Amino acid sequence: MAKVEIYTKAYCPYCVRAKQVLSSKGVAFQEYPIDQQPELRDVMIERANGGYTVPQIFIDNRHIGGCDDMLFLDAQGRLDELLAA
Repeated sequence: MAKVEIYTKAYCPYCVRAKQVLSSKGVAFQEYPIDQQPELRDVMIERANGGYTVPQIFIDNRHIGGCDDMLFLDAQGRLDELLAA
């Protein structure tokens, strides 16, 4: 199973949606709440090549983008492949 990491904020509907999709697929993920741990924000931006909005999602240390990006991969049938790696 792939290592999934997601940077989030508590009141972000896109974060909630992304976590719902991952959970519905039975995927465990490491969540980094940048509103509770602001020191992680700079780490997220660096890892996401300048991406500063949440969520920022990583699968096996590969940046896949935000919620819309993940949903696009899912619609293409590519998300399950990444998660199974």
